[in-house]
Amino acid sequence: MLRRVAVTGRSMEPTLRAGDWIVVTDLVRRPKVGEIVLVRDPRDPDRLMLKRVAAVADGSCRVLGDRPEESTDSRTFGPVPLSNVLGRALFRYGPIGRIGWLWRASFVK
Repeated sequence: MLRRVAVTGRSMEPTLRAGDWIVVTDLVRRPKVGEIVLVRDPRDPDRLMLKRVAAVADGSCRVLGDRPEESTDSRTFGPVPLSNVLGRALFRYGPIGRIGWLWRASFVK
């Protein structure tokens, strides 16, 4: 299943910016380090977040924003269960000047 998601906030800049619209696909396998995923906030299941996978182990993953000073992520709430990972960011379809695939990026922190 595909899901359309509007980006808010600055935690994933410069990769994702507020106002971007992206397509997220269901995750049918374990997320890979470097992928951007849609996750449920473990503190508030109604809140969804886009974050980059930093590590995957033992049924959970560590997710981080690309801009640490603007991000609430695993540095705040710890690893998230894989069951909270809803999908992988696939494609940005808006705004028009930013259309493109969101391929897995190398991630070093």
